[in-house]
Amino acid sequence: MYRPNNSAIDDPRVLRSAMDQIAFGALVTPHAEGIEISHVPFVVREENGETILETHVARANPHWKLAGASSVVIFQGPHAYVSPSFYPSKQEHGKAVPTWAYIVVHAHGVFETFSDSAELGAHLNALTDRNEAGREEPWKVADAPAPFVAALKRGIVGMRLTVSKLEGKWKVNQHKSEQDRQGTYEGLMRSGEQGVDLAQALASFPAPLD
Repeated sequence: MYRPNNSAIDDPRVLRSAMDQIAFGALVTPHAEGIEISHVPFVVREENGETILETHVARANPHWKLAGASSVVIFQGPHAYVSPSFYPSKQEHGKAVPTWAYIVVHAHGVFETFSDSAELGAHLNALTDRNEAGREEPWKVADAPAPFVAALKRGIVGMRLTVSKLEGKWKVNQHKSEQDRQGTYEGLMRSGEQGVDLAQALASFPAPLD
């Protein structure tokens, strides 16, 4: 990934936080006949100083059969159009063009598969609990009938990627002048939910997303 120095983020704590909050990524695995891509939710955790990503796919999805191959998971965070009208400097000299602001994380590594019922159960519990957190009445896997869950588990394969390289890019106009940064912040704050997330990232650069 092309990452000018002013947009590169390498702090694993920041990147783990961003991946956890985005929670959904594209698993990309090249192979002899092309490229396999699966869009899947992830559980992100740290174990003994390593970043671990866990997900699952339908057993009918051939992606899991590429276990052991080098892969990358792309987490696309908030992104938004940035208008030249956001910049006060536009009024001074007119030398301004549109751009796109975004946050992205790439996690490289090799994935392994798991299909043991207990392992799958722990993975599904972690994935569910992470996404049900904050609800008044969080749903749990145990709320569904056990035979029903057991049948569903037989239809999926777990995938676990140990990250060997982690890189992020925060392209949020952090290289602009103080005035234009403030203009970008104010403009993004008026641009909807993703714009607000980017504005906050610009204000706290290079801290993680809130």
